[in-house]
Amino acid sequence: MHDIRAIRQNPDAFDAALARRGDAPACPALLVVDTQRRAIIQASEAAQADQKKASKQVGAAKARGDEDEFQRLRALVSDKKTEVAAMQVKAKELDAKLTDLLARIPNLPASDVPDGANEGDNVQVSLWGDVPTFDFAPKEHFEITGVTRSMDFELGAKISGARFVVLRGAVARIHRALAQFMLDTHVDQNGLVETNPPVLVRDEAMYGTDKLPKFGEDSYQTTNGWWLVPTSEVPLTYSVAGEVLDGADLPIRMAAHTLCFRSEAGSAGRDTSGMLRQHQFEKVEMVSVTLPGESDNEQKRMLRCAEDLLEQLGVPYRTVLLCTGDMGFGARRTFDIEAWLPGQDTYREISSVSTTGDFQARRMNARFRAQAGGKPEFVHTLNGSGLAVGRCLIAVLENGQQGDGSVILPDVLVPYLGGKTTLGADGFLV
Repeated sequence: MHDIRAIRQNPDAFDAALARRGDAPACPALLVVDTQRRAIIQASEAAQADQKKASKQVGAAKARGDEDEFQRLRALVSDKKTEVAAMQVKAKELDAKLTDLLARIPNLPASDVPDGANEGDNVQVSLWGDVPTFDFAPKEHFEITGVTRSMDFELGAKISGARFVVLRGAVARIHRALAQFMLDTHVDQNGLVETNPPVLVRDEAMYGTDKLPKFGEDSYQTTNGWWLVPTSEVPLTYSVAGEVLDGADLPIRMAAHTLCFRSEAGSAGRDTSGMLRQHQFEKVEMVSVTLPGESDNEQKRMLRCAEDLLEQLGVPYRTVLLCTGDMGFGARRTFDIEAWLPGQDTYREISSVSTTGDFQARRMNARFRAQAGGKPEFVHTLNGSGLAVGRCLIAVLENGQQGDGSVILPDVLVPYLGGKTTLGADGFLV
């Protein structure tokens, strides 16, 4: 959410920042509604003052026996009361209209975000690991011999429809081991607080984390109004909604492993092979709530937390800074981490780490006080995948595949797999 006062003070700069995202100017429509709203509020306040003044005069006219003046003033008070009520209703309608307009405008990009129209304009900022070479044609994850018996898309479709999968046996265990490894690393090494939030949330939580109203079609809603979370960013971030935090308690750093649900509206035909794009998936999410002056450094810290996981797993990756045309709605700046997938012969996104500045905080009224008695200020919020578990499973399987259909697994997973080091071509851990 944006501050209408800041927009009012410098509308040209605001629209120029929106233009970097490829968005049309927003200020003309905003300022018309804002002007109308302010005018009706001022008129209402003036009418209230007249009503209050006339109310005081009614008693005086009655006391001095001036019946005509008494009746005139009493009628004036009644008229002003009706007038004020009507103007307050109008002001409320205009305020709701302005809020809705503001809620549909994306966050403004940070000054260091590169201009661009789409992912082709993103800027690579780092590259890690050697892309593996094979003496055979590498397969996609679902084609690897040792995987096929444990990754059942037909059964997933039978139970739930397209873009669902059933994992069994060794592959299900590797998937679970990855999530446990990620969460343990974030808690034990990175200092995040493990959190187990609900995955059903209210409208307010989705709105406060900028998922509503614009992107409701991308999520699932139950018949009684709850939303299935698209990511645990929603409940983790919304946990500070309406709070005035002690600045000394910031940053707050959280991590959660949850199921996530996305309708993938508008993505027909994109990345549908295998487990890459599912309606139901698992993520380990990181969320930080910080002081405004610390959010840029916090984003770098979160990025390293995610990158380090891939380095421990031995998965080659690259990190890119998203351009203005490829960033998400609520982000000021986003880094994507893309893991190398030999089966596709390309890098694919496995994590996004974003700072929203005070964009989400304004929507959910999350503030802090720098010192006792100080004026509350809006916090900054950040979120990042640490990591997408299913996509990490894909990367581990494809990078570790062998010519005989087996998969050599990362050393860091061995303690979570009962000492087993390999997924055999027969589908069992050995």
